[in-house]
Amino acid sequence: MNKNLQDQALVDAVTWNEQGLVPVIAQEFGSKDILMMAWMNRDALIATLRLGEAVYWTRSRQKLWHKGEESGHTQKVKEIRLDCDGDTILLIVEQKDGIACHTGEHSCFFKQWDLAKAVWVDQSIAKE
Repeated sequence: MNKNLQDQALVDAVTWNEQGLVPVIAQEFGSKDILMMAWMNRDALIATLRLGEAVYWTRSRQKLWHKGEESGHTQKVKEIRLDCDGDTILLIVEQKDGIACHTGEHSCFFKQWDLAKAVWVDQSIAKE
């Protein structure tokens, strides 16, 4: 099977929402940390397959977004996984420079809800 047919088979396996998007979770290859959540459309998924680096769809700017195009913090794709319903993609990535969040954090998930105190706790490494 040629590369274009392989790529199309993956695109066809995805259950796209009514806006033609699918949520994508980026997980770091080595640490297994969850880095971020973003969206892809068909063009973003195909661009990701062709580049070998994460390309997302930015809903606010309504355009393709090659992760790290401005910051240099690119994500090299090691694996692509699809959940059992086909409606969420998991990218296993090598995160360049260890920074995935636009705030400069390693992960976008640095705020933690303290169940006992019912408050947000900032786990930011930037504040240290």
